[in-house]
Amino acid sequence: MYSIGEFSKLVGMPIDTLRYYEKLDLITPARSHTNKREYSDADIHWMAFIKRLKSTGMPMKQIQAYAQLRDIGDATIDEQLDLLAKQRLRLKGEQQLIQQHLDFLDQKIDSYHQRKQQLNQN
Repeated sequence: MYSIGEFSKLVGMPIDTLRYYEKLDLITPARSHTNKREYSDADIHWMAFIKRLKSTGMPMKQIQAYAQLRDIGDATIDEQLDLLAKQRLRLKGEQQLIQQHLDFLDQKIDSYHQRKQQLNQN
């Protein structure tokens, strides 16, 4: 078990953020007999997953919904899959838009290279 300070260092998140996540019901650490937070290795893995969801751009409300479904258990697998699939679809849309931007820039760069080559031939 890890104290909040140890856990903060292990997951690379400030203590204030961990307390905020606790208020949002994203993470629920165990409590010692003196009521101090105690985090486990499972909490480390869960926090890594939350951080990954955040890095995909998933809104906090969807992360909260996912956490609630996860807490309920296997009966909510379909709903969990739906949330992840929707986020994947959003990312695919972003990926397509980024590819369009890259294609545009590549075309512009090519046109400048062609123009530069024409100028050097004259």
